[in-house]
Amino acid sequence: MTRPTILITGAGGQLGRELARLLPSHGEVTALDRAQLDLADVGAIRDIVGAIRPRLIVNAAAYTAVDQAEREPEVAEAINARGPAVLAEEARRLGAVLIHFSTDYVFDGRASTPYVEEAPSGPLNAYGRSKLHGEQAVAASGAAAITLRTSWVYARRGRNFLLTMQRLSAQRDELRVVADQFGVPNWSRQLAEATAAIVAGGVPELRARTGLFHLSAQGQASWFEFAQAILGDAAQARLVPITSADYPTAAARPAYAVLATAKFERAFGFNLPHWRDTLQRCLAEPP
Repeated sequence: MTRPTILITGAGGQLGRELARLLPSHGEVTALDRAQLDLADVGAIRDIVGAIRPRLIVNAAAYTAVDQAEREPEVAEAINARGPAVLAEEARRLGAVLIHFSTDYVFDGRASTPYVEEAPSGPLNAYGRSKLHGEQAVAASGAAAITLRTSWVYARRGRNFLLTMQRLSAQRDELRVVADQFGVPNWSRQLAEATAAIVAGGVPELRARTGLFHLSAQGQASWFEFAQAILGDAAQARLVPITSADYPTAAARPAYAVLATAKFERAFGFNLPHWRDTLQRCLAEPP
């Protein structure tokens, strides 16, 4: 079987870096970071996709600075909505498949049970709106596309909650952590491994399973519980649970954004482990 040509965008990010490491087992990969392909540059997207002519595009590029997006929503919109729209248009033109990643922040957080894919969206912030617009543009493009929503992504490098907690725990005697927002932590490597697993079936199999899916670990946690699990019994700082009102941010966050994953399991035949198991695997890795 001919190995497909695969284009990965956002290859410098937490998820993109892992995808760039894993997907060469399944195709001829071109992995581009933001310096090589900025999704805000529509012309560059068209030129690069036209030159590479991939059979599979994996879009891991995103504007993820949630609070900063409140100050520059047009930048978030360009990268998270218009860029994916153009990728989807190019995928349709080439007859390629697009895998696109989205977020739990498309929901308003008023639910009390895990969100299914068809649940009404209602983002509370500019970041969530831009990601929802990206989802909608991909769906409307007519491209063969798989959109994977996930949440609370962390890694052993970059900027994320896990590294922030480890750093602050070494610097402070007390850490105040929000305890009334609930979601699911997801290790970038686990997400990339799941993506590689579905890519391994080949482009025709991906084409047969297009649509919107939730890709997430099992279970749920508050940010406070996530911090407790990261730092464990050896925590140097005392953890103090606080409310969202005690920690105001520029962007409002959903109080509850747990993603139901049964649809993904039905389509692809597996789901991800519990988030605590995945976290322990991550923490056992060298930094």
